[in-house]
Amino acid sequence: MNDARVLGIAGWSGSGKTTLITKLIPFLAGRGIRVATLKHAHHAFDVDTPGKDSYEHRKAGACEVIVSSARRWVQMHEVGDGAEATLAQLLTRLSPCNLVLVEGFKTEQHPKLEVFRRAVGKTPLHPEDKRIVAIASDESFPDAGIPTVDINDIAAVAEVILARAEPLNKVIATLGAATSAGG
Repeated sequence: MNDARVLGIAGWSGSGKTTLITKLIPFLAGRGIRVATLKHAHHAFDVDTPGKDSYEHRKAGACEVIVSSARRWVQMHEVGDGAEATLAQLLTRLSPCNLVLVEGFKTEQHPKLEVFRRAVGKTPLHPEDKRIVAIASDESFPDAGIPTVDINDIAAVAEVILARAEPLNKVIATLGAATSAGG
């Protein structure tokens, strides 16, 4: 049983999502919170290195490779022509933790913190996405109807994340219901 809570970090490219997450992780870990992250990539990526045994195993056709050492382990699953894993499927694969920060998956129906910077030149996401439950920004949104915190105040961002994150099982159920309903 994983009692984790989940919150997405959503925003346009260049808004500072990754920077914010890399500041939040040590802050939260310093408070004894075990943080896991789940990142969506819109492009092909590889975490392996050509010439390494694990890379050669995959290149030879292994559908899955696990690499393990005394310090960490990683599991690589080749999808090939199959369907990309859903956010709900990926969330079920996480080891026990306290908080899961999901970067990307902007259109999924999980609770999200919007990261917004006016300098990016895009419109805010929260007016169109009812699953955005808070905003971290360099400007205020007094009419948003949801908490807005200064993106540079990591303690305030952490507090709103902890307050607005939802239980893992609830998020998985919501995502499953949205998928089966065609959303």
